[in-house]
Amino acid sequence: MAKKTRAAGGTPATVALTAAGIAFEVRSYEHDPRAASYGTEAAEALGVDPARVFKTLLASLDGTLVVGIVPVTGQLDLKALARALGGSKAAMAEVAAAERATGYVAGGISPVGQKRSHPTVLDASALEHATILVSGGRRGFDLELAPADLVAATGAVTATIGR
Repeated sequence: MAKKTRAAGGTPATVALTAAGIAFEVRSYEHDPRAASYGTEAAEALGVDPARVFKTLLASLDGTLVVGIVPVTGQLDLKALARALGGSKAAMAEVAAAERATGYVAGGISPVGQKRSHPTVLDASALEHATILVSGGRRGFDLELAPADLVAATGAVTATIGR
């Protein structure tokens, strides 16, 4: 994959990856706001295995916002997320809190380039793929990159947090 530079329509995620020297590929598609599942929509529109498309979810872990990145084909296991980060109780974050903390709109929250960094866990299933896709910072705008590069860019740990 070629490294991309910020072009018109770049996002904080593309800026952060470029600044870090991390290779990624922009994968855009026409987003349908009526789609039942944005992740499934992305997989279908881009013609990729849904197991390679990951969603970024924010949770509150013992009062601190944290990020869980899981395949769009499953759900975030909040107990597993808490264990992975050494916490006791996790609950899904309020949408408004997630948007404020990341600077992104729900359905387009990227794990990269958030306003503040948050403890992050990438589901271990990502390591089964040479590349995965995550939101690039807006709906219909995904980034394809190696899982190890996503870990490097976010400071994530990997653990089984999806079900």
